[in-house]
Amino acid sequence: MTTPTDKTSSIPQEGVTTVKKTFPVLEMSCASCAIGVETAIQIQPGIVNASVNFATATVAIEYLPNIISVVEIKNAVQMAGYDLLIDEDSKQTETLEEIHEKKFSQLKIKTFWAGLLTLPVVVIGMFFMNIPYANEIMWVLSTPVVVWFGKNFFIKAWKQAKHRSANMDTLVALGTGVAYIFSVFNTLFPHFWHEKGLHAHVYFEAAAVIITFILLGRLLEEKAKGNTSSAIKKLMGLQPKTVTIITSDEQQNTISIDKVKQGDIILVKPGEQIAVDGVVIKGNSYVDESMLSGEHVPLLKKENEKVYAGTINQKGSFQFRAEKVGSETMLANIIKMVQEAQGSKAPVQKLVDKIAGIFVPIVIVIALVAFASWVILGGENGFSQGLIAFATVLVIACPCALGLATPTAIMVGIGKGAEKGILIKDAVSLELSKKVNAIVLDKTGTITEGKPVVTDSQWIEETTVLKQILVSIEKQSEHPLAQAVIKHFDNNNSIALEHFESITGKGVAASVAGKIYLVGNQKLLLEKNISLSEVLIEKANHWSAESKTVIWFSNDSHSIAVIAIADKIKETSIEAIQQLQESGIAIYMLTGDNEATAASIAHKTGITNYKAEVLPEQKAAFIKQLQSEGKIVAMVGDGINDSTALAQADVSIAMGKGSDIAMDVAKMTIISSDLNKIPEAIKLSKQTVATIKQNLFWALFYNVIGIPIAAGILYPINGFLLNPMIAGAAMALSSVSVVSNSLRLKWKK
Repeated sequence: MTTPTDKTSSIPQEGVTTVKKTFPVLEMSCASCAIGVETAIQIQPGIVNASVNFATATVAIEYLPNIISVVEIKNAVQMAGYDLLIDEDSKQTETLEEIHEKKFSQLKIKTFWAGLLTLPVVVIGMFFMNIPYANEIMWVLSTPVVVWFGKNFFIKAWKQAKHRSANMDTLVALGTGVAYIFSVFNTLFPHFWHEKGLHAHVYFEAAAVIITFILLGRLLEEKAKGNTSSAIKKLMGLQPKTVTIITSDEQQNTISIDKVKQGDIILVKPGEQIAVDGVVIKGNSYVDESMLSGEHVPLLKKENEKVYAGTINQKGSFQFRAEKVGSETMLANIIKMVQEAQGSKAPVQKLVDKIAGIFVPIVIVIALVAFASWVILGGENGFSQGLIAFATVLVIACPCALGLATPTAIMVGIGKGAEKGILIKDAVSLELSKKVNAIVLDKTGTITEGKPVVTDSQWIEETTVLKQILVSIEKQSEHPLAQAVIKHFDNNNSIALEHFESITGKGVAASVAGKIYLVGNQKLLLEKNISLSEVLIEKANHWSAESKTVIWFSNDSHSIAVIAIADKIKETSIEAIQQLQESGIAIYMLTGDNEATAASIAHKTGITNYKAEVLPEQKAAFIKQLQSEGKIVAMVGDGINDSTALAQADVSIAMGKGSDIAMDVAKMTIISSDLNKIPEAIKLSKQTVATIKQNLFWALFYNVIGIPIAAGILYPINGFLLNPMIAGAAMALSSVSVVSNSLRLKWKK
């Protein structure tokens, strides 16, 4: 469950310390709802600041506890037609997740039945209007769609009206409500129009179609929003549920993670995840700390070295003393930072809602002016003509095209992205990508392949037998780089070893057919008085200067070979970085790796701005700094250590071959992990936004032309009055033009 988080601000207000809390917000259906909640809170006395994030459905509030309470804030939000989930509310038994799931399943049912009932109404309205009881059949089928499945639009529109504001719900409620009521009247009293020589046209299909389309849009939106907590859940899953502690009498006890106390001695077995932060006191092992550093090569942990919760022990076992437990661990801090970063973005004020806020009042005024003008100036049939004009204005201004303008373009854009291997989770990222002017790249797994491989080898004696001995020794080794050597030379058969010894931090020694062989670093060979070849020393120094790891192989008298291991730069990375830089985007590289390796990769890829030995919170802080300078920042990463930075960035992109957590946090995933896909995603964003703007233009163009004609502006000039049936057709045509324009996006290169 997402629970309210709080922290005390260090800035006192009027002698009282302010409190900052984040609460889940319920009942928001559109971006302008976020503004409504924000305004309702900000006008309350004692509120220092309130910021609503529509994407995560949360509100961050800073307030003075001596002036206003959380319950009073909740009441203010409820008065505005929304709700807050607060920990003070003991009656609140449902978790936020359950509320989202319930809402999604209800929307799914509503959308399905609305679609099922709307389809025959559309077929009759378009092709079979002359069949017996056509109007009555459409009335029966459209009533549940409008009155039951669409009732929330009317409820929310009424709440908006009470607060003297209007949004998409207002447009939907007005358009469908007037179309439905007008159609019911015309079905029941057709003679009212027939006596005046007018046709009693109905708009049941228009009302039903609009409700169904908008419900479908809301369903897709709710599905996207429901995924926001999965990353947090997976991060929490990195902590084991139980641990083995060593008691004072050297007994092993298995206890629950939440019972671990500072100072407890914990045993970590091979393959286990480390439960809390601490210091090694006995034994040694290699530990995979990629969730913190992003580097996939495990690190050797010896006595007095620190270990962290969520990291994974390899083949050895050791004991460590717990130093930080519960919410104090590095993993807990990463979880907290991801939550804060996800909730810190500004609310997305969609263009459609902005237009709706201005458009709705104007349409209502025009419809009322048209009605009044006909009543006053229309003579004998003034009232009836005014009523038709009033209904026709509201029907032609119906939000179908306006409502379809953005979602159709977004759906086509997301579909096109998927075809190119770019998975886009939300519309906001697709819209925002075109504005990106700074990209932060993780090194390992993003610019590079993310796994160490043998890049070079130099042999003094290169025989099949010697290669077989090398592979056989490395197969026994626990060193994480051993796998790279095995994979590179694995076409050689293994040889039985007579003796094997691991020399911690230096390498291994083994005996084959009575002869000793060594595999390790140069220090090991020097300690054993092995003669080193000048050729090999020169090669080793050259590779070390390129930040490659060098492994020496020797017998008991002289060196045989040197092998260079490195994380290779992806073939497409240099080209992609150059392409992005040429388009005016600033590129930054952040890595948990050392300075020498970072400098080498930066030099080879042409990146001038880079930082080495960076921790997860420092990555997020760096992105915050860029954002404070006014930059629109995209973050590209593949590891758990990138999750906080991904959550903080304006546009977050995960590599498809990376961790599940990075992909859950990110709003875009590059399936192939090819950086060349990023310029493609930016291009797709530009095309999609251009299509949305074109759609909105056409949707509004129809209204600008159609509304005055529907009101009867041409009547005094040439006696022309718009037939309500033609008004309905014009509205349908505007929707067709919008959908057709969106489909054009599919074929753009």
